[in-house]
Amino acid sequence: MGAVMGTFSSLQTKQRRPSKDKIEDELEMTTVCHRPEGLEQLEAQTNFTKRELQVLYRGFKNECPSGVVNEETFKQIYAQFFPHGDASMYAHYLFNAFDTAQNGSVKFEDFVMALSILLRGTVHEKLRWTFNLYDINKDGYINKEEMMDIVKAIYDMMGKYTYPVLKEDAPRQHVEMFFQKMDKNKDGVVTLDEFIESCQEDDNIMRSLQLFENVM
Repeated sequence: MGAVMGTFSSLQTKQRRPSKDKIEDELEMTTVCHRPEGLEQLEAQTNFTKRELQVLYRGFKNECPSGVVNEETFKQIYAQFFPHGDASMYAHYLFNAFDTAQNGSVKFEDFVMALSILLRGTVHEKLRWTFNLYDINKDGYINKEEMMDIVKAIYDMMGKYTYPVLKEDAPRQHVEMFFQKMDKNKDGVVTLDEFIESCQEDDNIMRSLQLFENVM
């Protein structure tokens, strides 16, 4: 979550530009590839106010003038926040979680809907979103390989300077511990219900997930 917000952290400090720039913005909008839905509709669908949506859109447009962001641009933006590691794989998985239509691009609506959940959603909503991130092939289950891919991507992204004492097999040990607790019926996969139940009943898992939320 911290990195997602970091990408647009300057939004909250930007001042309103003069009216002539507003005219320029309107002219620029005629060249974009995608216009967002009405702010009133997004206000009803998210936990943001209209003013907050306006500020978020301003920042989104600054980063993505076309109104959409592809995966390569998303990776470039994300990599700026993790200079000591390799964020490419985690950014790939995160992009797929934002790209709800699975069409290779993220619109402002996709971005703000996810941000609304991550920042102001209920615990259940956040866990459901996190489950979707880990469910790489979108079959409704998390297998051990998927969890390993995500966790390894997180370790790679954080870099050796963040975790100087961890052994090479630390990600696998992490996954083995998580999976053993989550796969309650021992069928080799974790369902959404198992995931949510396991997270809510285990403080250690909740703290670990909260740590990982900081890189979303």
